[in-house]
Amino acid sequence: MNKKPLYIVALIITFFSCKQSEKTERLIENYNVINTKSNYINTEVSIYTTAENTNKRLYLDSKKVFVEASQPLETEVAIFVNPKKQFQEFLGIGGAITDASAEVFSKLSKDKQEELLNAYFTEDGINYNIIRTSIHSSDFGLGSHTYIEEGDKELKTFSIEMDRKKRIPMIKRAQALVNDDLVFYASPWSPPAFMKTNNHMLQGGKLLPEYYQTWADYFVKFIKSYEAEGIPVWGVTIQNEPMAVQRWESCIYTAEEERDFLKNNLGPTFEKNGFGDKNIVVWDHNRDLITHRANTIFEDPEANKYAWGIGFHWYETWTGGDPKYDNLKNIKESFPSKNLLFTEGCQEKFDPTQYERWSNAERYGNSMINDFNSGTVGWTDWNILLNEFGGPNHVQNFCFAPIHANTKTNELIYTPTYYYIGHFSKFIEPKAKRINTTTSRSTIESTSFQNPNGDIVTVVMNKTDLPIEYKLIVEGAEIQQTILPHAMQSIIY
Repeated sequence: MNKKPLYIVALIITFFSCKQSEKTERLIENYNVINTKSNYINTEVSIYTTAENTNKRLYLDSKKVFVEASQPLETEVAIFVNPKKQFQEFLGIGGAITDASAEVFSKLSKDKQEELLNAYFTEDGINYNIIRTSIHSSDFGLGSHTYIEEGDKELKTFSIEMDRKKRIPMIKRAQALVNDDLVFYASPWSPPAFMKTNNHMLQGGKLLPEYYQTWADYFVKFIKSYEAEGIPVWGVTIQNEPMAVQRWESCIYTAEEERDFLKNNLGPTFEKNGFGDKNIVVWDHNRDLITHRANTIFEDPEANKYAWGIGFHWYETWTGGDPKYDNLKNIKESFPSKNLLFTEGCQEKFDPTQYERWSNAERYGNSMINDFNSGTVGWTDWNILLNEFGGPNHVQNFCFAPIHANTKTNELIYTPTYYYIGHFSKFIEPKAKRINTTTSRSTIESTSFQNPNGDIVTVVMNKTDLPIEYKLIVEGAEIQQTILPHAMQSIIY
């Protein structure tokens, strides 16, 4: 038998199989790539700037055109963007409408109310699309309350009537401006007192095991009640700051307790009530202990299937250390299918003489750049509006917000933080993809996203006291640019 023809056939099959494999690999590599240009030379670039000691606030500073790039030198500062390397899809940016925000909002004149909503939730403002709220009360309000009469184990008295007075009307007005891109989610600070080991909504305590199911049913009633008001609920977090005994509303869950509540109660209860599409976010606390929470919940198959992702705050710096961004990267490496969501941050210790403190804004800029570069899909600030005292807060835990209102003079006070957040939220659109961005110096920070229409947004921050000249290099094209001291830039191309 002549084996030579069979050998030739085998070679041909092997050849075409390899070519097909290469084609498949290319398809996989390019999957979800958004209109990536093959050549950025001659592409127009718009540069928006906010800078300390200037009047520039999200100011269209200049327009340039990409030219052919040259090899950057070691003496030059450069930012390198590779649109072909894409990562997480962008969910959005926003803030919390708390009882405190709604209370202050209600004291403003109609024109100032419109100004505030437009400033946050329209394209003329900074284009927020995420809203967080509390399930009943948090510290930011006039006092503690729940949706039931104390001791009502069967939840027969459940009513969100208190929210209907001020909070829900404000949320609905914001919702009308955001429309289909709205991401609305809610977090509890504490179950009702009778459900807890300390019989108090404040000062920590734990949810008693006999009330696990009742508390899960409480979440369902909240969702049904808000959706009956025409507010679609995207999801919930299980517990705000579950490892902090606070002097305000708080409740402790160990990692194992949160895992068991999720897999035995909250997750199945959502499914039973037709809420299997609601997103459940675990942890909702600082970056320091986040990996332990992720390991405990995501490695349990039954709990894992109910968890959309993990939420986090930025307050781990209370110890005097630096933000633990590396913990976020660890989670994305360990559990790539799970999402990271920044659920709360604010500048503590309100001081009415420090509205213009630039370091407050830079804390935001540093966190947002590094959180996004670590895989975070969305970013939620704390109160969108507070008064001239940094409240109201029923335990005097007064903080800064991006915008404050002087309720005596009917004045809105825009802090630098508002504009720094806007460098991201105004230009990056939902469903954008983060793309590979690196810098050659630690003096400059940057991240980039590509919008669904193909436009790229590169955000650059300079925290130093000196201007920095740099090259922005994108696939063989470059512009040369200067960023002022203590400044933020959004570069659109």
